[in-house]
Amino acid sequence: MNSRAGFESEYPFASNYLDLDGARYHYLDEGTGETLLFVHGNPTWSFAWRNLIKDLSADYRCVAVDHVGCGFSDKPQDYPYTLDQHVTNLTRLIDTLDLNNTTLIAHDWGGAIGMGAATRLPERFSRFVLMNTAAFRSTSIPLRIAICRIPIFGTLAIRGMNAFARAAISMAVEKHERMTRAVRAGFLAPYGNWADRIATLRFVEDIPLKKQHPSYGTLKQIEEGLQQFREYPVLFPWGEKDWCFTPQFLEEFLNFFPDAETLRIPEAGHYVFEDAHEKLIPRIREFLAAHPLKTVGV
Repeated sequence: MNSRAGFESEYPFASNYLDLDGARYHYLDEGTGETLLFVHGNPTWSFAWRNLIKDLSADYRCVAVDHVGCGFSDKPQDYPYTLDQHVTNLTRLIDTLDLNNTTLIAHDWGGAIGMGAATRLPERFSRFVLMNTAAFRSTSIPLRIAICRIPIFGTLAIRGMNAFARAAISMAVEKHERMTRAVRAGFLAPYGNWADRIATLRFVEDIPLKKQHPSYGTLKQIEEGLQQFREYPVLFPWGEKDWCFTPQFLEEFLNFFPDAETLRIPEAGHYVFEDAHEKLIPRIREFLAAHPLKTVGV
């Protein structure tokens, strides 16, 4: 279980686990210093952050989670794979590890989940780096994802054929030469069979487009909670060739955070951490250095 065969050098990190009422929650905890909390989306896992962690862990404590159902975390078949549950799981990890002055670094669903944790534990967060993501309500959904929400068809495609994860390693990147055999193996490793793809499907089903959706209220609360971080340091790196979280989502974010910094990357797609990690890393370092944490009591 949790084999790294074929991508050992890409993901040379020690595994850690938190027991969440019987479900093992996998996370990385590399380096020391100020805490950077990495939160992934669907259908990725902590593997997506490997290049950033390899570099940044030299000077920072890098904690990267795998949501339940993803990566090396357990994949229970009867589980509430909802936005609220993912936020609750993340807050429990933050409390357990007693993370403070945390900088959130999030992508895709990780934006909503990470900002959900921040709105529940605002005293534990200090800065935000949000890329190709959303943490507010939207009625926009790409046709490619909408198709995956079709009953029966979506289940067979995602769980039977692993269509979502397999398509992503092609459709979500612009620099296909970077998707080497080892990188492809890493992205696909946790999702090798029907049972292991449960969360990949549930994430797609959990997109709350209408008020009647079970996660609509949770997302609304997160959206309303963004206001309290308006004056916080925020950086938006954005792959502008993303067909899912298009640049329009960045513009919407800037309505919430008008003073935020941006790093627009015209040649990068949704997996901006693959297409442009050599631009992300120095810009994140620059951002962190430009916004030092306030010393307690000062």
